[in-house]
Amino acid sequence: MSGYIVTFKDTASPEEIKKFKEERFTGGELGHSYDGLISGFSAKIQPQTLQFFEQQKGLTGSVIANIEKDQTVTTQ
Repeated sequence: MSGYIVTFKDTASPEEIKKFKEERFTGGELGHSYDGLISGFSAKIQPQTLQFFEQQKGLTGSVIANIEKDQTVTTQ
């Protein structure tokens, strides 16, 4: 199970985001929730859930903006 950050589009309502996290997130460990400049969450996600998220991201009207592997970022 790998860590990912899932972000939502600016047009997604708090209710849509909450519903998405509660009803569609299964079999993983929810980490941080982001409700500031970006809306989203970090989580350890099962492969089948990641596949579902990726499919949803490609659909018209999807609330998912991006899914990326959680990793350390540094500046020089």
